[in-house]
Amino acid sequence: MAVTQQPGSGTGAALPKGPYKVHDFSNLKGLTGISDTQIEVHLKLYEGYVNNTNLLTEHLWQMIKNGQQGTPEYAELTRRLGFEYDGMIFHEYYFGNLTSGARQLDPSSATGRAITGSFGDVDTWMKDFRALGSMRGIGWVITFQDPMTGWLSNMWIAEHQNGVPGGFKPILVMDVWEHAFMVDYRPAEKGKYIDAFFQNVDWGAVEQRLQSPSATRPIG
Repeated sequence: MAVTQQPGSGTGAALPKGPYKVHDFSNLKGLTGISDTQIEVHLKLYEGYVNNTNLLTEHLWQMIKNGQQGTPEYAELTRRLGFEYDGMIFHEYYFGNLTSGARQLDPSSATGRAITGSFGDVDTWMKDFRALGSMRGIGWVITFQDPMTGWLSNMWIAEHQNGVPGGFKPILVMDVWEHAFMVDYRPAEKGKYIDAFFQNVDWGAVEQRLQSPSATRPIG
């Protein structure tokens, strides 16, 4: 059996390049209540997360090759990597569950039934999701599914990497950092942004995530 050389092992081993590309979300035009300009600004920020994830990956492998794992710089960059990774990933989920001309959630759909099974009814889930989004502070509101039980729960995720339940599948992702809406709305008008978000949810994408045996997201 062939043995694959590990990155950084041996003399002159090639260092890996960051594997991530900026996904094309150019189809997100004509959303209701979320302007094309807002999306363009937001996509540029997402691009920065992709670039920084790749940059940190490459830099950390260089430090590993040079035997610098015990340095303060290595420790801090490693901690930063989770922030950049999840910033990239959650934005891909967020843009991936938006579409123009969206339809309302059908309570009798697989998604509607899963929500009802976990929250009693769709209205209760919606009120809870909106309440989390209306809280003060930066972060994300995400409906997660426990793949072991199928149970759905709404969670507040601060600064991308804090509060993420290990192994759970993101089903619906809403960005509530102010950069997600400040082109169109004032900070005190976050409720209007949440209203607009729900007018553009691609429930087909949400249902695909729900029914997939593992977490899926659009990637470039």
